[in-house]
Amino acid sequence: MPDQTTILSLPLLLPSQAQKHVTMNEALRLLDVVVQLAVQDRNRTAPPIAPLTGARHIVASGATAAWAGQAGHVAVWDGTAWVFLVPLAGWQAFIDAENAVAIFDGALWATLADGPLVLGQLGVSAVPDATNRLSVSSAAILLNHAGAGHQVKINKAAVGDTASLLFQVGFSGRAEMGLAGNNEFAIKASADGATFTTALQIAGATGQVTLPQGAVVTGTVTGTAVVQNTTDVTAGRLLTTVAGPAQAFRRGNVLGTVSQASGVPTGAMIEQGSNANGRFARFADGTQICWHNLTALPAATTAAGSLFVGNEATWTFPIAFSVAPSTSGAVTATTPRWLNLRAGGATTALARVFSPTSDATTLTAAVMAVGRWF
Repeated sequence: MPDQTTILSLPLLLPSQAQKHVTMNEALRLLDVVVQLAVQDRNRTAPPIAPLTGARHIVASGATAAWAGQAGHVAVWDGTAWVFLVPLAGWQAFIDAENAVAIFDGALWATLADGPLVLGQLGVSAVPDATNRLSVSSAAILLNHAGAGHQVKINKAAVGDTASLLFQVGFSGRAEMGLAGNNEFAIKASADGATFTTALQIAGATGQVTLPQGAVVTGTVTGTAVVQNTTDVTAGRLLTTVAGPAQAFRRGNVLGTVSQASGVPTGAMIEQGSNANGRFARFADGTQICWHNLTALPAATTAAGSLFVGNEATWTFPIAFSVAPSTSGAVTATTPRWLNLRAGGATTALARVFSPTSDATTLTAAVMAVGRWF
């Protein structure tokens, strides 16, 4: 039969043992130390000078004097000498100096503050769940710096995922900001929590800001961001109404879709576009310009008096005019060649090459048409 218990090494009473009270008292003394274990500290490397009976400490690494070689053990002053208890993995001790509970893992004593605390779910005055693993119910949340700056990081796994802040009313979304489904930072709004409309978007590659729904400014726009007077031509300033007979203006976007109602511009100031038939520019005042490089013109091989001509080629404008426009053009050639370009109506022009000699070369011509779109 062993003389001590397996876990706490308490002395056991033996058969026919004399003075059994000595063994019993020793066991009770050890229980008095270990049960509801509390120590004064765990960072001492040398015993205190005048300890009180029952004083307990966890011996720190590098201990000296009477504590030498006892690192990690519980030192107890029994009134005359230090007694050392060897902890087992799982022992817990309240550290009075830290107001915290330390747990022995078989090698070191550690509190929750000593290392990473990993929890499956955490609720602060609230109930967490599998999706909202951290749930906080509070009037405010303070995230403070630790001596310098502070960042709040929201990470997503892939471009198509979401990393955002969602603002709700009655747990129904009303506004969202962040990276929602792509890598373009956006601010969105919703009236029902189901359909969100993008109000602002910032391109990640360029930082360019777009307002997909337009912008409504109430009040007066002032400062150096707008023109200062009727002669201000500073690059980058917004056009606005200024005092004076020659007023500058800004209606809608500078670039966009031009439109009009009864001859009054209602859309953007300038519209640009292109297709297989060339490029075009429309202006809010009704002016329209189309231009194109017309390739593979029929060769000038047919005699016409003292000249030679080619068949007419049709240029369909990239966008229609309201009436037949004025046209002009020139042949790209190293020898004398001439181009006749005439409007065939509001949608086409006809081009013909002239040459002083018969020439089977197919040429290219730069052509332009200027007119009105309304």
